[in-house]
Amino acid sequence: MAEKIVKKTKLVKSKPVVKKVKKSEKKPEKIIVKTQAKFLRISPRKLRLVINSVRDLNPDKSLIRLKYLNMKGGEILSKAIKTALSDAVNNYNLDRDSLIFKALMVNEGPRLKRMDKSHSSRFNRGLIQKRMSHLIVEVEGVAKNGS
Repeated sequence: MAEKIVKKTKLVKSKPVVKKVKKSEKKPEKIIVKTQAKFLRISPRKLRLVINSVRDLNPDKSLIRLKYLNMKGGEILSKAIKTALSDAVNNYNLDRDSLIFKALMVNEGPRLKRMDKSHSSRFNRGLIQKRMSHLIVEVEGVAKNGS
């Protein structure tokens, strides 16, 4: 009975959005792919700690770092990054080596609130709040030469 129970988290909503940016005719066209994961059962503060550790890395190196990070937010963020990378490579034919993070954001979602008699006079009159968060991952890259 020493088995560890692992809850699988899933991306509730994944929306790739393509924005084409043209700066000049000489430079290749950059495409931004956006992926959202909403209503995640982790507080935004805990998820921001994980995001700040991988914000300056490229997506492939961040996945390696998140693999060895012993936090719940690491698993959630790695799934969102993998989704954004696969959308960019498979759906929009972007070069995987050219991909960088355009934005990594965590916003606060709704809260589950319940009353607890044991915390009656403390902790905001016995109100326990379970926080949720919304995660947004934007990846920017250049299309492959073959297309």
